[in-house]
Amino acid sequence: MATIRVRIPKPEPEAKALADIMEMIFEDEGYPVAIFENSEDGLIWTAEVLVLDSTVDEARTFVEARLADHLEGGKLPEDAEVEVLPEINWVAKSLEGLKPVRAGRFVVHGAHDRDKVQAHELSIEIEAAQAFGTGHHGTTAGCLLELDRLLSRHTYKKMVDIGTGTGVLAIALAMLSNRQVLASDIDPIATEAAIDNAKKNGVGPLVRAFTAGGVSDRRFAEYGPFDLAVANILAKPLQQMSTELSARMAAKSVLVLSGLRIEHGPRIISAYAQHGYRLVRRGEIDGWLTLTLVRGDWNP
Repeated sequence: MATIRVRIPKPEPEAKALADIMEMIFEDEGYPVAIFENSEDGLIWTAEVLVLDSTVDEARTFVEARLADHLEGGKLPEDAEVEVLPEINWVAKSLEGLKPVRAGRFVVHGAHDRDKVQAHELSIEIEAAQAFGTGHHGTTAGCLLELDRLLSRHTYKKMVDIGTGTGVLAIALAMLSNRQVLASDIDPIATEAAIDNAKKNGVGPLVRAFTAGGVSDRRFAEYGPFDLAVANILAKPLQQMSTELSARMAAKSVLVLSGLRIEHGPRIISAYAQHGYRLVRRGEIDGWLTLTLVRGDWNP
């Protein structure tokens, strides 16, 4: 079984509308959805979904069944692309030739770039792994910048990193605070990577990582309530977990939320406003949004 890429090109407005529909249908099941410009004049865009552990025929049937009400005749158009992605460790591939990433006091780098770290910088060494979070993505860099700012102004006692990936944000929190940080991910491979990376970066005893979907696991209740949480995931799960995550937080607390496109900002802000949070800061890197929300009468 392989990862199958299904791409549907359409004029920009139609492609964007289709991508929104695909996001609602597929992302809950863990199938990544993307949209990108696909012509020099900017008129044609492509909506894309990756179907995991499938074959070309199965993926085509699966996507057509889920999108039947949104495709002409219930079928993928003739110019749609359905193809097998090669078996490549894409994170490892992406790191080839990339320079270290600097975000605030942090430098995220591979072992081959240790000599690039300056004496005054905080080094986080992350090698290619089967997990998201190498620092090169705008969401990870945005979170690092904001965590650096927050912890330079205030001391947080109980912190959690939801959707930890390689563990880079949990490691950053542990380095800045010298306190224990809870870290979770729905993917056990990511959990293992986070634990290993925390050890390699000298904060192993401070990062308590485990596999869990959402924040319903009893360990969140045992360690919380939290006064600082960072969640670099996707817009839909962030919106869906707003009630439960807010319940895990202290009355006076901060949320750093990312994994968001610019257009996702209003609905995420609205979802958490219902639980007493207000927006105090927003950052944008390469079209990706990082939101800082606060509950309680303070300005961190």
